[in-house]
Amino acid sequence: MSMSEFKDKDLTDIKATPFGYTLSIIGGKWKMIIMFWLIEYEILRYGQLKRLVGQISDKVLNTQLKELERDGIITRKEYPQIPPRVEYSLTPRGLSLMPILEEICHWGESNRKQ
Repeated sequence: MSMSEFKDKDLTDIKATPFGYTLSIIGGKWKMIIMFWLIEYEILRYGQLKRLVGQISDKVLNTQLKELERDGIITRKEYPQIPPRVEYSLTPRGLSLMPILEEICHWGESNRKQ
């Protein structure tokens, strides 16, 4: 369904649209940043990801990672060792979002005020 097809529909519940669904998956302050770093490095441990993302609390990072995992965008692999080692990577579903994120980057590059 294209954006023009929504013209005549009741859009009081934007979440019920494909656009709203996509935003619910990648929306928020940190999810696209997390996905960016995972595409750059493919596999990251929690501490590496936290350093790369920057000013994010453990609570917020954990929440964002759980949501991305719940939505099938990332995978979490835990190794049974001491101290515990956890690695994150994008799933095929997460990788399928990369063209969209690349287009957002292209738009930003073309429209950034200098």
